[in-house]
Amino acid sequence: MDSQERSSEEAEGAKERGLVYVWKAGSCSVTPERLPGLSGKTVLQAALGIHHGLLLTEGGEVYSFGKLSWRSRPEECVNSPVLESALLGHRIITVAAGSFHNGAVTESGVVYMWGDNSAGQCAAANQPRVPEPQLVSICDSETSPLLSVRILQLACGEEHTLALSLSREIWAWGSGCQLGLITTTFPVTKPQKVEHLAGRVVLQIACGAYHSLALVQCLPVQEMKPIPERCNHCSQPLITMTDKEDHVIISDSHCCPLGVALSDNQPEDHVFCPSSDTPGGKSVTAGQSEDCQKPLVEQHGLVGLESDGPSGLSSSGGQEDSGISSSGNTLFSDKKAGKEYLIGLSDNSLNESLNKNICTEPEQPSQEEQLSACIPGPPGSSTSTLNSLVASCASAVGVRVAATYEAGALSLKKVMNFYGTSSSEPGSQSGSRSPGPEALKDSREEQVRLESMQGKKSSSLVDIREEESEGGSRRLSLPGLLSQVSPRLLRKVGRAKMRTVALTPTYSGEADALLPSLRTEVWSWGKGKEGQLGHGDVLPRLQPLCVKSLDGKEVIHLSAGGHHSLALTAKSQVYSWGSNISGQLGHLNSPTTVPRLAKVCGDGIWTTAAGLDYSLFLADEKDFQPGLYYSGQETSSENNLNENSCTKSPVLLVACSKIGYISNVIAGGDNCLALVDKNVMGYIASLHELAATERRFYFKLSEIKSQVLRPLLGLDNLGNANAIQLLQEMASRFSKLCYLIGQHGASLSSFLHGVKEARSLAILKHSSLFLDSYTEYCTSVTNFLVMGGFMLLAKPAIDFLSKNQELLQKLSEKNEENLQLVEVLNALFFMPFGRLHNYARTLLKLATCFEVASPEYQKLQDSSSCYENLAVHLSRKMKEAEYTLGFWKTFPGKMTDSLRKPERRLICESSNRALSLQHAGRFSVNWFILFNDALVHAQFSTHHIFPLSTLWVEALSEEAGNVNGLKITTPEEQFVLVSSTPQEKTKWLRAISQAVDQALRGTSDMILYGAGGNVPRQEPPISRSAKYTFYKDPRFKDAVYDGRWLSGKPHGRGILKWADGRMYSGTFRTGLEDGYGEYRVPNKALNKEDHYVGYWKEGKMCGHGVYSYATGEVYEGCFQDNMRHGHGLLRSGKLTSSSPSMFIGQWIMDKKSGYGVFDDITRGEKYMGMWQDDLCQGNGVVVTQFGLYYEGAFSTNKMMGTGILLSEDDTVYEGEFSDNWTLSGKGTLTLPNGDYIEGLFSGEWGSGIKITGTYFKPSLYENEKDKPKALRKLGILAVSPDEKWKAVFEECWNQLGCESPGQGDRWKAWDNIAVALTTNRRQHKDSPELLSRSHTQTLESLEFIPQHIGAFTLEKYENIKKYLIKACDTPLHPLGKLVETLVAVYRMTYVGVGANRRLLQEAVREIKSYLKRIFQLVRFLFPDLPEEGSTIPFLTTEPKGRRSFCSGKSDSRSESPEPGYVVTSFGLLLPVLLPRLYPPLFMLYALDNEREEDIYWECVLRLNKQTDMALLSFLGVQAKFWPGTVSILGESRKVSSNTKDACFASAVECLQQISTTFTPADKLKVIQQTFEEISQSVLETLQEDFLWSMDDLFPVFLYVVLRARIRNLGSEVHLIEDLMDPYLQHGEQGIMFTTLKACYYQIQHEKLT
Repeated sequence: MDSQERSSEEAEGAKERGLVYVWKAGSCSVTPERLPGLSGKTVLQAALGIHHGLLLTEGGEVYSFGKLSWRSRPEECVNSPVLESALLGHRIITVAAGSFHNGAVTESGVVYMWGDNSAGQCAAANQPRVPEPQLVSICDSETSPLLSVRILQLACGEEHTLALSLSREIWAWGSGCQLGLITTTFPVTKPQKVEHLAGRVVLQIACGAYHSLALVQCLPVQEMKPIPERCNHCSQPLITMTDKEDHVIISDSHCCPLGVALSDNQPEDHVFCPSSDTPGGKSVTAGQSEDCQKPLVEQHGLVGLESDGPSGLSSSGGQEDSGISSSGNTLFSDKKAGKEYLIGLSDNSLNESLNKNICTEPEQPSQEEQLSACIPGPPGSSTSTLNSLVASCASAVGVRVAATYEAGALSLKKVMNFYGTSSSEPGSQSGSRSPGPEALKDSREEQVRLESMQGKKSSSLVDIREEESEGGSRRLSLPGLLSQVSPRLLRKVGRAKMRTVALTPTYSGEADALLPSLRTEVWSWGKGKEGQLGHGDVLPRLQPLCVKSLDGKEVIHLSAGGHHSLALTAKSQVYSWGSNISGQLGHLNSPTTVPRLAKVCGDGIWTTAAGLDYSLFLADEKDFQPGLYYSGQETSSENNLNENSCTKSPVLLVACSKIGYISNVIAGGDNCLALVDKNVMGYIASLHELAATERRFYFKLSEIKSQVLRPLLGLDNLGNANAIQLLQEMASRFSKLCYLIGQHGASLSSFLHGVKEARSLAILKHSSLFLDSYTEYCTSVTNFLVMGGFMLLAKPAIDFLSKNQELLQKLSEKNEENLQLVEVLNALFFMPFGRLHNYARTLLKLATCFEVASPEYQKLQDSSSCYENLAVHLSRKMKEAEYTLGFWKTFPGKMTDSLRKPERRLICESSNRALSLQHAGRFSVNWFILFNDALVHAQFSTHHIFPLSTLWVEALSEEAGNVNGLKITTPEEQFVLVSSTPQEKTKWLRAISQAVDQALRGTSDMILYGAGGNVPRQEPPISRSAKYTFYKDPRFKDAVYDGRWLSGKPHGRGILKWADGRMYSGTFRTGLEDGYGEYRVPNKALNKEDHYVGYWKEGKMCGHGVYSYATGEVYEGCFQDNMRHGHGLLRSGKLTSSSPSMFIGQWIMDKKSGYGVFDDITRGEKYMGMWQDDLCQGNGVVVTQFGLYYEGAFSTNKMMGTGILLSEDDTVYEGEFSDNWTLSGKGTLTLPNGDYIEGLFSGEWGSGIKITGTYFKPSLYENEKDKPKALRKLGILAVSPDEKWKAVFEECWNQLGCESPGQGDRWKAWDNIAVALTTNRRQHKDSPELLSRSHTQTLESLEFIPQHIGAFTLEKYENIKKYLIKACDTPLHPLGKLVETLVAVYRMTYVGVGANRRLLQEAVREIKSYLKRIFQLVRFLFPDLPEEGSTIPFLTTEPKGRRSFCSGKSDSRSESPEPGYVVTSFGLLLPVLLPRLYPPLFMLYALDNEREEDIYWECVLRLNKQTDMALLSFLGVQAKFWPGTVSILGESRKVSSNTKDACFASAVECLQQISTTFTPADKLKVIQQTFEEISQSVLETLQEDFLWSMDDLFPVFLYVVLRARIRNLGSEVHLIEDLMDPYLQHGEQGIMFTTLKACYYQIQHEKLT
């Protein structure tokens, strides 16, 4: 025990644990004696050699006793154990002893060996003996760097040692073929890996004197490989067929001449020479536990039809084959398949009974576990399938039949009769206790007699013989017809019955990982002289080979003696094989080269030990105290103990029962040893009781599975598919539970060998595994019951059951007479639940062995109540099921079919609880039935089902006259139920509430483990998630809704699907779509769908959304009442990228109305103007890609009324229009040179116009004034800028909660902003990829509102400016959304065809209008922001003023107004807006100034060819300002006559930056910096203060402008002029700007000489 536990009472018993008793082997009358010299030491493990022994104590110390020949003289015997001091300090966890050598493994997995080393068995080179423990290094050479291998377990033989590593691989050293290594040089002193088992999971190893055994986990079913046709080693066919007279002889007696399987991957394809001297036929179909005779092909990797999972067969060496698997995939060739299958069937004939008399103990077919029960004709089934099989075979092989059968000597009838006999056989397996019919009994005895006389036998009633010969060959003959069944036929037959439930659960990964696996194989190798390898021959094996006949036997532990082997199974049976000279196998003189069952009288063997020539079996006795049985050399004569009066069969060692509770036995050469615990406080007894009862329980469950469940599954006409499915589900859950119990039994056995700490009990540590398995099984068995499954079964099964009455009564433990079959079945399948009470009781018993305060007590106590609660809970479930079943029996028939469902349970119904419908008619019948999933309202012939998950119930208040009323709300109905009394009302209210609550919590109504019972909430939640199908709501009829609900209405997130394919997914509010959602409408005609994503209100599209039409059009914008309403963009055309048309603008009630821009890409025209009812109506502008420009009136999509038309060459027409581009009426046509014509015009522009009018040639003076006249008027007939995009601004005001601009509550507006930000953020949280990190930070910072308290200062102004910049950065903010939309519409307007120079002024006016309107919004949000043009005073006095250019002294601004910062919409908003609008705007400037700029550029290029000095003098710069030296690349140089681009370089560079800025304010700053740079350079030259006069400054600046070579200087100048803050025009920056403008004009008009 650990030191913490010293306080607990259990610790008192610690001294009484692990006591060592020893006695001499070789006799039954023995007296065990305590080993002296171990005072107070608890021994955990012991190991015995021929003359010596090792003990491992709890502290990890090792002691030796006996003849230690490697140290002392051989004769000397050490009686009291001596400490192996060399191992002190290493905590040893396990020890092993070979005949004369020893091994120990430390906690860290390091191996120490000592003792005799004559064969290298201690892994030491050239040392005959190793006197002291010596470290053995085990390294995996395949890894680099070399890793040392950690070892878990050791096994030692006479001349070899095996080690099992942490990665479950075997390492071997020593001498002999028993190493399993591919080598012939012995001894092997460096540990090597046994490659043959690499990759398999080895669970345990054991060594006999000259043979080795390994317990290996079966491979998962998936890894199947086809069977090879030939021996991998000698290439001979593995199976031969010869025609002989009227038989086809199929022989698999191929014996590889090399005697040994050497291939890596198919060990079993070689020598697998099964012996035939074994009694008992072996059936694949209902295989026996003693199937030494697997049908032939198995030896070569095809294991009949057993399967590890629901389908497929597991065999050794990674070769898996799916026989006739449930999935119907056959993987082997026809001959083999058929043969395999039929042999399986034929062996069936005697399988249940042949072996019985040899065995005193009842056993059961464990082969069943592995079998998928899809095989026709298990015991007790009808023969119809077989007949059909045989018939179909006959037709398939007709031709062959004639040849093979001589005149039908062996008729089909005979074959059928044979199968007939097999099927009538009782499925009883209870051995001598319940013999089958007499006749069979005789034939059995005869069989046994025959066998013992001559090693031959006939395995069935037909002529299927095998002969045994020395080589172990075997031949099998069968009527020729049947040897050719094709797998396809078999599949057909298999399919016909549809019983494909797998009775072994597929690998349940969790349980297999936590508990010992039962799916195991036994592999053996080494010397086989005595048959100790179990392969049915006496050949040696150099490499591990799977012992086929133990497949599926659930072996959990192996022991190897001198020359014999023992395998313990989960069903507490022992198979033994090998040398039987002393009777050590525990069974009579049956063949010993294959595993047979040992006959032990005890109740269930749970530990075995194999000595040199004897065996020990530890079995449970009646009082759960283990009894020790001995089998072997006997000197006394009282061996006549069991009823078979065999001379040699295991004998109970009575003396050993008196020494206490034996936890482990060890067998060696001379001595036997037992580890014993004293039963202090009943702790040990309780553990033994738990283990013994669990093992018996497993045995019982296995019996039920194979004797009852499997035959039942095999029956025909089990009713409809549903019933069969339920039965299959119950069967597979039963199997799963059964497997878990088997695993638990095995884990308890190994638990008893160990430290026995209560807290490491599996039912404590992994309680959920048990609780879940029981709960699952309960669910399936109660479902089966409710559907009347047991009644259905009773009919088809009556035949089978009546024959096996005795068996059933024994299994169900019911002894009353005249039991109903149904009751027996009920009892059988409900039996497992009783086990839960036993768990609870035992855990409680264990708890009492601890102090109440200890953690163990608490844990055991909790677990106990957990199992007890589950037992109570499950019994309640069973009662519910029975109550429901009773109800269905009495319920009128028609309705039953539609209402009866497996999971449905009755809670209460109104026939026994008075409940009526309020306001029901006098004669109406209203019957209410409450199930666990629905409330059913039944009337005369109709009924309506209200699912509970969407049902709300509330009690009505008394005063409204609703006495005892309950209001029921469902999605589409509301009704009131009136009960007769207040008590009834309370009962119903409670019942319905609990049922609803239960239904909402789902089927996982498992009580919380450890919680005291199931405490239901009284009130189910009003808000919940559920699925519902509407049945009458006009809008939602037949639609399915899945999502959140609130009081009977969809509310929250959900998905609604209509029957016609429409689907809405998004948020709901009180039953209607409301919030953000996605909606799809299939368009049948186009076979595509309309798709809307956006906002909804009260069931209609409302707010912003994107609607993609099936036609390919996409609308993006605002909706109201399912219509396009507000600002929106519609793209039409097949591909959105090259869409033929695009409209952006205002919509009213699904029609274009208000201002909008329409881009007709096919015609190359763009219309910007007013609309009404989808038509152009009112003022507008049209530009075409050919440069035509029209502005004026439109009516019904046509130019009609007064308008102005300009062509590319400046020809202007002002006047009347009647149709597009059609002049009609009065007008004036002005030519580019200023001539004009007045009069009447008619005709289409560009194709000849009729004119009646006067031609004028104005004088030059008039021309100067006149020419700009027409162009000056541009924009008058267009839509005024403030009328444009009203919808966009209205939308923004609405978002802020204002009805109209400026009308509303400012605080409400801020609330709306906050709401918009958080909802948008939440929406994006679901898809974080949409938000970058910076974006998220922006959103977070926007959640703080800038404060405005006290006087308005510049700092506050800056804060507002920062806030606006951030707000406009994210479209989630209303202002950001506004700016984004404005940028989109602006680009839509002025890009493409809209890039027309005539639109420049319009574009500038539009920007100014934006500024004005956004400023209004900003002032609404920040009311203390002064109005346009007012000044914010500077708080701090400015530091010493900058040098002014125009006055030498520092500028005190005496003549300027009060110093301060002027607030304008330009200064505040242009930095936000202009960078986004810059590209289209600047493009218009460039187009407009194209001609001027070309002239200017030509001049710049020409002048820049001059050198610096030439240019300075040409421009007339005074010589004193010329720089004397310039810095070129960091070094100062004199200016010479050929210096170029060096003077005033810093100023030039500075001015060039004007092109990289966006706003006029920034551009002006650049100009100002340029001036400062010029002054700086001049200062350096003059070395004295000076004053600029404009005359001096202008030439210098002109030089800088020329050298700066700015291509679009004209556009820059005009942009600044149009958009600069008005108040700057007369300030310092204004003057500097004027200078730049002057330079620009000067350069254009420069006369170059």
